[in-house]
Amino acid sequence: MIDRLDLLVIGECVADIVRLPGAADRVHPGGSPANVAYGLARLGQGVTLLTQLGADGNGRLIRDHLAGAGVDVRTDGSTAPTPSAAVTLDGAGQAAYTFEITWTLGPVAPERSPAHVHTGSIAAVTEPGAATVLAAVESLRAAATVSYDPNVRPELMGDHEAAVRKAELCVALSDVVKASDEDLEWLYPGQDPEKVAERWLAAGPAVVLVTRGADGAFAVLPDGRVTADALPAEVVDTVGAGDAFMSATLHSLAGHGLLGPAGRERLRALDRATVTDVLRHAVAAAAVTVARAGATPPDKAELEVALGRM
Repeated sequence: MIDRLDLLVIGECVADIVRLPGAADRVHPGGSPANVAYGLARLGQGVTLLTQLGADGNGRLIRDHLAGAGVDVRTDGSTAPTPSAAVTLDGAGQAAYTFEITWTLGPVAPERSPAHVHTGSIAAVTEPGAATVLAAVESLRAAATVSYDPNVRPELMGDHEAAVRKAELCVALSDVVKASDEDLEWLYPGQDPEKVAERWLAAGPAVVLVTRGADGAFAVLPDGRVTADALPAEVVDTVGAGDAFMSATLHSLAGHGLLGPAGRERLRALDRATVTDVLRHAVAAAAVTVARAGATPPDKAELEVALGRM
């Protein structure tokens, strides 16, 4: 078993400004890649986040938040304002977003070679920074496993056909892919999520995982599908639930020795029992996250408690 790896997450930080009817705005550190990095650090992994942060209050808030969990934050030196998103929550805690975001990431060489690289969301589609992300993944994947989560934000995806092409290119470069059923519906309207996952699997990944909110999740392997029920939770909001699922997926795969250059061959022979365990960890992490405000994923102790409820 491998408990800790050096992981590199490449992608945006976003200040999530949460708005509830009749309440003052609350600012939470966010951005899907940043949330994944934070979740991994909370679970004890060594994580570097390559991102952009402004020299403003929101940037300081996010940097302190990430550093407090043990994330090594590296930027390209951009002076642009920290991206922000207004998150409006309905009575059921479901989130709708409006964004003020630019993504201009320039090349930054990692201080050490990571064992695993994760990217996705806005960082993988928004130019000019998306080209930097793609080039980094292409250069690092020979010595690192790769994961990708499209985490679709329709307002920021640009031209639909171009966004689909970028997503499919990232899928083909990846060993592990996670998407929500809502992501897949936007990318491929009206198509069966399982069929899409099977098509993505054939493009190169070892496993494709699909989340379905309260209906749980499934994973597609070459020999079929593995499912997991959602862990019941009293939902406060859904902000960051998918990112917690992604963090716990990578943490569990790392624990099984399936990430990094030494783990890639074993990852390609992934069995159903191991995937079942990975899904258990992932849905448990998501359940902890939706039960409290903002993108606040579990630490190792909290995840173990949640697993004990399953």
